[in-house]
Amino acid sequence: MSPALTNRHEKSSRFDRLRFSVIMRTGNAKPQATSTRIEVLFDQAFKMAHTKKSDDQEEGIKPITRNKRAFHQYNIFDRLECGIVLTGTEVKSLREGSASLEDAYAKIDRGEVWLLGSDIPEYAMGNRMNHKPKRPRKLLLHRREIEKFAGKASERGFTLVPLRMYFRRGRAKVELAIARGKQVHDKRESLKKADAQRDIRRAISGRRRG
Repeated sequence: MSPALTNRHEKSSRFDRLRFSVIMRTGNAKPQATSTRIEVLFDQAFKMAHTKKSDDQEEGIKPITRNKRAFHQYNIFDRLECGIVLTGTEVKSLREGSASLEDAYAKIDRGEVWLLGSDIPEYAMGNRMNHKPKRPRKLLLHRREIEKFAGKASERGFTLVPLRMYFRRGRAKVELAIARGKQVHDKRESLKKADAQRDIRRAISGRRRG
Protein backbone atom coordinates (compact mmCIF):
# COMPACT_ATOMS: atom_id res chain seq x y z
CA MET A 1 0.00 0.00 0.00
CA SER A 2 1.35 3.43 -0.93
CA PRO A 3 2.18 5.96 1.85
CA ALA A 4 -0.69 8.20 0.69
CA LEU A 5 -3.24 5.39 0.93
CA THR A 6 -1.85 4.30 4.30
CA ASN A 7 -2.18 7.82 5.72
CA ARG A 8 -5.72 8.11 4.35
CA HIS A 9 -6.68 4.78 5.90
CA GLU A 10 -5.24 5.69 9.30
CA LYS A 11 -7.06 9.01 9.33
CA SER A 12 -10.43 7.64 8.22
CA SER A 13 -10.32 4.79 10.77
CA ARG A 14 -10.28 7.30 13.65
CA PHE A 15 -12.27 10.14 12.08
CA ASP A 16 -15.64 9.35 13.67
CA ARG A 17 -14.10 8.82 17.11
CA LEU A 18 -12.33 12.17 16.99
CA ARG A 19 -15.34 14.02 15.60
CA PHE A 20 -17.20 13.73 18.88
CA SER A 21 -14.18 15.08 20.77
CA VAL A 22 -13.95 18.15 18.54
CA ILE A 23 -17.68 18.80 18.88
CA MET A 24 -17.34 18.75 22.66
CA ARG A 25 -14.32 21.10 22.56
CA THR A 26 -15.67 23.61 20.04
CA GLY A 27 -19.39 23.43 20.72
CA ASN A 28 -20.02 23.08 16.99
CA ALA A 29 -22.44 20.26 16.19
CA LYS A 30 -23.03 21.10 12.51
CA PRO A 31 -21.93 17.98 10.59
CA GLN A 32 -20.35 19.69 7.58
CA ALA A 33 -18.58 22.42 9.57
CA THR A 34 -17.34 19.95 12.18
CA SER A 35 -16.07 17.48 9.57
CA THR A 36 -14.15 20.22 7.77
CA ARG A 37 -12.68 21.40 11.05
CA ILE A 38 -11.57 17.91 12.04
CA GLU A 39 -9.87 17.43 8.67
CA VAL A 40 -7.84 20.64 9.16
CA LEU A 41 -6.91 19.88 12.78
CA PHE A 42 -6.19 16.24 12.05
CA ASP A 43 -3.90 17.03 9.13
CA GLN A 44 -1.91 19.42 11.32
CA ALA A 45 -1.60 16.96 14.20
CA PHE A 46 -0.94 13.99 11.90
CA LYS A 47 2.02 15.73 10.25
CA MET A 48 3.45 16.70 13.64
CA ALA A 49 3.11 13.16 15.03
CA HIS A 50 4.78 11.53 12.04
CA THR A 51 7.75 13.84 11.80
CA LYS A 52 10.88 11.90 12.80
CA LYS A 53 12.98 14.95 13.51
CA SER A 54 11.83 18.43 14.45
CA ASP A 55 13.07 21.51 12.63
CA ASP A 56 15.10 22.35 15.72
CA GLN A 57 16.97 19.05 15.58
CA GLU A 58 17.60 19.36 11.85
CA GLU A 59 19.07 22.83 12.30
CA GLY A 60 21.32 21.80 15.17
CA ILE A 61 19.26 23.63 17.78
CA LYS A 62 19.17 22.74 21.47
CA PRO A 63 15.96 24.16 23.04
CA ILE A 64 16.16 25.99 26.36
CA THR A 65 12.67 27.36 26.94
CA ARG A 66 9.51 28.39 25.10
CA ASN A 67 7.08 31.20 25.86
CA LYS A 68 3.85 29.19 25.78
CA ARG A 69 1.85 32.11 27.11
CA ALA A 70 2.73 34.22 24.06
CA PHE A 71 0.80 31.98 21.67
CA HIS A 72 -2.28 32.18 23.89
CA GLN A 73 -2.20 35.93 24.48
CA TYR A 74 -0.94 37.21 21.13
CA ASN A 75 -1.39 36.85 17.39
CA ILE A 76 2.13 36.30 16.06
CA PHE A 77 3.35 38.08 12.93
CA ASP A 78 6.99 38.52 11.83
CA ARG A 79 9.70 36.49 13.60
CA LEU A 80 13.42 37.07 13.80
CA GLU A 81 16.38 35.28 15.38
CA CYS A 82 18.50 37.46 17.68
CA GLY A 83 21.77 37.02 19.48
CA ILE A 84 21.82 37.85 23.18
CA VAL A 85 24.54 39.31 25.43
CA LEU A 86 25.04 37.05 28.46
CA THR A 87 27.45 36.67 31.36
CA GLY A 88 29.39 33.47 32.03
CA THR A 89 27.11 32.32 34.84
CA GLU A 90 24.02 32.98 32.69
CA VAL A 91 25.35 30.73 29.94
CA LYS A 92 26.12 27.97 32.46
CA SER A 93 22.64 28.28 33.95
CA LEU A 94 21.06 28.08 30.49
CA ARG A 95 23.04 24.93 29.69
CA GLU A 96 21.27 23.35 32.65
CA GLY A 97 17.95 24.25 31.01
CA SER A 98 17.01 26.94 33.52
CA ALA A 99 15.13 29.93 32.11
CA SER A 100 11.65 31.44 31.68
CA LEU A 101 10.19 33.85 29.13
CA GLU A 102 6.64 33.84 30.51
CA ASP A 103 6.76 37.49 31.65
CA ALA A 104 9.31 38.73 29.14
CA TYR A 105 8.99 41.34 26.40
CA ALA A 106 11.38 43.39 24.28
CA LYS A 107 11.82 47.13 24.05
CA ILE A 108 13.70 49.36 21.64
CA ASP A 109 15.69 52.08 23.40
CA ARG A 110 18.06 54.47 21.62
CA GLY A 111 18.46 52.18 18.65
CA GLU A 112 19.09 49.06 20.73
CA VAL A 113 16.78 46.14 21.56
CA TRP A 114 16.53 44.97 25.16
CA LEU A 115 14.92 41.85 26.57
CA LEU A 116 13.09 42.69 29.79
CA GLY A 117 11.48 40.36 32.33
CA SER A 118 13.28 37.19 31.25
CA ASP A 119 14.28 34.96 34.17
CA ILE A 120 17.60 33.10 34.17
CA PRO A 121 18.14 31.67 37.69
CA GLU A 122 21.51 32.10 39.35
CA TYR A 123 24.05 29.42 38.53
CA ALA A 124 24.15 26.90 41.38
CA MET A 125 27.96 26.78 41.42
CA GLY A 126 28.41 30.53 41.01
CA ASN A 127 30.05 32.83 43.56
CA ARG A 128 29.48 36.42 44.58
CA MET A 129 29.91 37.38 40.90
CA ASN A 130 26.67 35.59 40.04
CA HIS A 131 24.20 37.42 37.81
CA LYS A 132 20.83 38.99 38.66
CA PRO A 133 18.12 36.61 37.37
CA LYS A 134 15.82 39.24 35.82
CA ARG A 135 18.27 41.87 34.68
CA PRO A 136 17.74 43.58 31.26
CA ARG A 137 19.62 41.77 28.50
CA LYS A 138 20.70 43.26 25.20
CA LEU A 139 19.58 41.52 22.01
CA LEU A 140 21.83 41.59 18.95
CA LEU A 141 20.31 42.52 15.59
CA HIS A 142 21.48 44.30 12.46
CA ARG A 143 20.48 47.95 12.28
CA ARG A 144 18.14 47.38 9.33
CA GLU A 145 16.38 44.65 11.30
CA ILE A 146 15.99 46.97 14.29
CA GLU A 147 14.52 49.67 12.06
CA LYS A 148 12.05 47.22 10.54
CA PHE A 149 10.93 45.93 13.93
CA ALA A 150 10.83 49.43 15.43
CA GLY A 151 8.53 50.67 12.70
CA LYS A 152 6.08 47.80 13.07
CA ALA A 153 6.20 47.65 16.87
CA SER A 154 5.45 51.37 17.08
CA GLU A 155 2.05 50.82 15.45
CA ARG A 156 -0.89 50.81 17.80
CA GLY A 157 -1.56 47.47 19.45
CA PHE A 158 1.74 45.83 18.47
CA THR A 159 4.55 44.73 20.78
CA LEU A 160 7.77 42.71 20.69
CA VAL A 161 7.51 39.29 22.34
CA PRO A 162 10.18 36.58 22.77
CA LEU A 163 8.88 33.17 21.65
CA ARG A 164 11.74 30.90 22.62
CA MET A 165 15.36 30.72 23.70
CA TYR A 166 17.78 28.08 22.43
CA PHE A 167 21.37 27.25 21.58
CA ARG A 168 22.34 27.18 17.93
CA ARG A 169 25.75 25.64 17.43
CA GLY A 170 26.72 26.55 20.97
CA ARG A 171 25.52 30.18 20.88
CA ALA A 172 22.44 31.38 22.78
CA LYS A 173 19.68 32.79 20.59
CA VAL A 174 16.25 34.33 21.12
CA GLU A 175 13.39 34.15 18.63
CA LEU A 176 11.66 37.52 18.74
CA ALA A 177 8.25 38.25 17.21
CA ILE A 178 6.08 41.21 16.38
CA ALA A 179 2.77 40.41 18.04
CA ARG A 180 -0.62 41.91 18.80
CA GLY A 181 -2.78 41.08 21.79
CA LYS A 182 -5.72 38.78 21.16
CA GLN A 183 -9.30 39.66 21.94
CA VAL A 184 -11.16 37.50 24.47
CA HIS A 185 -12.96 35.50 21.77
CA ASP A 186 -9.64 34.88 19.99
CA LYS A 187 -8.17 33.43 23.20
CA ARG A 188 -11.16 31.15 23.65
CA GLU A 189 -10.86 29.95 20.07
CA SER A 190 -7.14 29.25 20.54
CA LEU A 191 -7.87 27.18 23.65
CA LYS A 192 -10.53 25.15 21.85
CA LYS A 193 -8.20 24.50 18.94
CA ALA A 194 -5.33 23.50 21.23
CA ASP A 195 -7.57 21.10 23.17
CA ALA A 196 -8.88 19.51 19.97
CA GLN A 197 -5.38 19.08 18.56
CA ARG A 198 -4.21 17.57 21.86
CA ASP A 199 -6.99 14.94 21.65
CA ILE A 200 -6.01 14.12 18.09
CA ARG A 201 -2.32 13.76 18.95
CA ARG A 202 -3.21 11.46 21.84
CA ALA A 203 -5.30 9.31 19.56
CA ILE A 204 -2.49 9.09 17.02
CA SER A 205 0.07 8.31 19.75
CA GLY A 206 -2.16 5.57 21.15
CA ARG A 207 -2.52 4.03 17.72
CA ARG A 208 1.24 3.97 17.22
CA ARG A 209 1.86 2.35 20.61
CA GLY A 210 -0.83 -0.21 19.91
